[in-house]
Amino acid sequence: MIFPSSSLITAVYNRSEALELIFLSLINQTVLPNEIIIADDGSGENIKKMIDNFRDKLPIPIIHVWQEDNGNQKPRILNKAIAKSNCDYIIQIDGDIIMNKHFVEDHLTFCKKGYYLFGSRVNIQKSILESVNKFKTMHFNFFSKGIKRRSRTIRIPFLMKFSKKVDKRSSKLRGCNLSFWKKDFISVNGYNENLVEAWKEDSELIERMHNNGIKGIRLKFAGIAYHLYHKSQNNPQLEINLKIERETIEKKLKFTDKGINQYL
Repeated sequence: MIFPSSSLITAVYNRSEALELIFLSLINQTVLPNEIIIADDGSGENIKKMIDNFRDKLPIPIIHVWQEDNGNQKPRILNKAIAKSNCDYIIQIDGDIIMNKHFVEDHLTFCKKGYYLFGSRVNIQKSILESVNKFKTMHFNFFSKGIKRRSRTIRIPFLMKFSKKVDKRSSKLRGCNLSFWKKDFISVNGYNENLVEAWKEDSELIERMHNNGIKGIRLKFAGIAYHLYHKSQNNPQLEINLKIERETIEKKLKFTDKGINQYL
């Protein structure tokens, strides 16, 4: 099978131990992306050292896109990172994801022009987090201890033949397991930097994609990702972001005035 050129994008902030697990799970992939881009929202030297440690261990370029630490500016750093992509297809994960070894392969196998893909996540609980970090655990299954949503560990890619297309944004959409064509992302001007901090950035982006004629396909029994436990973050700007998202829905907006075009 011939796959499109692809960039794996991950947004990070100071969790070098989580980034190490991303790199280790990337090494295990059955199909590698053409490059990995680290969207770094102001981390210190710990992230740079981790990246440098893996440059000789991966046969693909590692591109480090850094911006100054000025609070949570995830939409901005993701726009900057995707602007640096040299590829046609973007696979996006959060900075606390361990990828199943078929993760990249599944995203590339099921990508389709005019569509984006979204998958689920298996939650790694706090009780095993120390062990996962210590022993660099890469492999989980239905019977693994310390995980939630264990049915999502099952991979049966054949069943994707029966996957339904999504005409409206799904409530199950998560930006930690998402992929799309770069040209579709640019056509709606990428992430909306009017959003404050990191909340609703993925759903608002996908809402504009739908308004622009792009539809979704849910990855089920494929594209498996494991999410490392972390404390929930309070977002004092909740109402601002909800208002922006509501406006995007009600006015069927396709384009944001403050997006990726600043960096192209």
